[in-house]
Amino acid sequence: MEVKSNSFQDLIVWQKAHQFVLNVYKITKLFPKEKQYGLSSQFRRAAVSIAANIAEGFRKNGKLDKLRFFNIAQGSLEECRYYIVLTHDLEYAETTSLISMLEEVSKILHSYMEKIRNSK
Repeated sequence: MEVKSNSFQDLIVWQKAHQFVLNVYKITKLFPKEKQYGLSSQFRRAAVSIAANIAEGFRKNGKLDKLRFFNIAQGSLEECRYYIVLTHDLEYAETTSLISMLEEVSKILHSYMEKIRNSK
């Protein structure tokens, strides 16, 4: 039996994306002060965009409309993937946990989108 979600907050994919956002905020607090308004703010904005687009897509009625917002979330996810690489290469923070969290969100989001695509 499938449980119907009443809110975007019920979605595991949103919950995982939200946890990712919270961790991005924690890690970017550690960035050098001169990066607080550059890389830090861009990274935070992209991370928030993942969870926000999942939330917005949740309420859309049509399959294509839902998928469009989830695809935007995927784009922001890839942007975050780059910011993780950059954070690591600049030695601003340890990124192993962020990579793991992002991979989990990516896989769940992909599966969620496939389920929507294949629904009647």
